[in-house]
Amino acid sequence: MSHNLLKGKKGIIFGALDSNSIAWKTAERVHEEGGQFVLTNAPVAMRMGQINELAEKTGSQIIPADATSIEDLQNLVEKSMEILGGKIDFVLHSIGMSINVRKGKHYTDQNYDWTQKGTDVSAMSFHKVMQTLYKADAMNEWGSIVALTYMAAQRVFPDYNDMADNKAYLESIARSFGYFFGRDKKVRVNTISQSPTPTTAGSGVKGFDGFISYAEKMSPLGNATALDCANYTVTLFSDLTKRVTLQNLYNDGGFSNMGVSDAVMSTFMNEE
Repeated sequence: MSHNLLKGKKGIIFGALDSNSIAWKTAERVHEEGGQFVLTNAPVAMRMGQINELAEKTGSQIIPADATSIEDLQNLVEKSMEILGGKIDFVLHSIGMSINVRKGKHYTDQNYDWTQKGTDVSAMSFHKVMQTLYKADAMNEWGSIVALTYMAAQRVFPDYNDMADNKAYLESIARSFGYFFGRDKKVRVNTISQSPTPTTAGSGVKGFDGFISYAEKMSPLGNATALDCANYTVTLFSDLTKRVTLQNLYNDGGFSNMGVSDAVMSTFMNEE
């Protein structure tokens, strides 16, 4: 159901890979709510995914960009404003990558070149995106920037590896840059801490099915889906949340405030 929450709003969506991705679901929902946007992803990710299908479905244009490259980001912002006919109202950063995770390197045995690359892609890219937007004065007042994160930024999930550090850094960047974006440009910056979600990116984490099952049993409302996250993001892009900023917002069915649940306890009780 559409409520035209984003009618007349224009933005950039990073990270839509395939129909399982949160960025893909968000693009669909933004389109349904009347928003217009440019889609972007790294060239290598675009070759792996089906972003052309999404662009056709939503009437959007695609601008390839490496989010770690200032030159690419400057081109992306400039071209996006040309295509959309003015400044930007919303941005979704849905980017994350760990070579250590992908290659099976344990947290206690990091390849630091890989670690640095993962940090650059997963966290520093968020600073680069915002710095590029800020310097170009590309955001409209009361615009909204959202990045996706995960509870491992606050709590230990051993197999999440260096991605936990990347997410903690990402959340810090959101607060720090969000202050200046709010003070100087009246732009909101928030992160959404999402339930473990079966996406192409998430499936690379060892034991990810276990993460999902455990969180489902722990959360009173169950895990939030990719579509749930997309809907939440739409509200943050809308004018209904004009003074929500510098927040890490949990979209996790209640998981973040749980200690233990009956469903989890029953598993241990049955083992006795």
